[in-house]
Amino acid sequence: MPNEGSDPKGLIEYVDYRDESILPEIMALVDRDLSEPYSVFTYRYFLVNWPQLCICAIRRGELVGVVVCKAEEEPDRHNRSEYRGYIAMLAVSDSCRRRGIGSVLVKQAVQRMRELKCVEAMLETEVTNAESLRLYGRLGFARDEVGALCRLALKHFLDFKQPQQHENARAMNFVL
Repeated sequence: MPNEGSDPKGLIEYVDYRDESILPEIMALVDRDLSEPYSVFTYRYFLVNWPQLCICAIRRGELVGVVVCKAEEEPDRHNRSEYRGYIAMLAVSDSCRRRGIGSVLVKQAVQRMRELKCVEAMLETEVTNAESLRLYGRLGFARDEVGALCRLALKHFLDFKQPQQHENARAMNFVL
């Protein structure tokens, strides 16, 4: 079933993860793009527990992009429970980059996190991955003071407003 945000030219269809039949394609795409190798058990951890937070981009029957996420209840600094989303994996095939596919996948994942009552979305990316840092920065993510952990204020993100730029624009922390 296509998700909102399909490619205007009709070339890209965004679909929900359904079952393990597409897992080998997901693993191959992610393994090509991300430097950290994941075992099949890591994929299954996310896909079995949060299948609604895995969205695939399909072009002419081929997987060309995927985002894999989770949403868990965690204590805040006052020991109250809050749900937090985590983007574990985002990959877009080289031949389909710079077409907005990654942006659509992240926006849809964050929208679903918000529907699950998450207060923020987090992710980790390598500091040397300039393309990834630019993408997440454009989407409103901000670098955490720790350096690699990024957070997003869902309330502002879903209005698709850009966060106010500050002198220290390299910091990527955007708190609710």
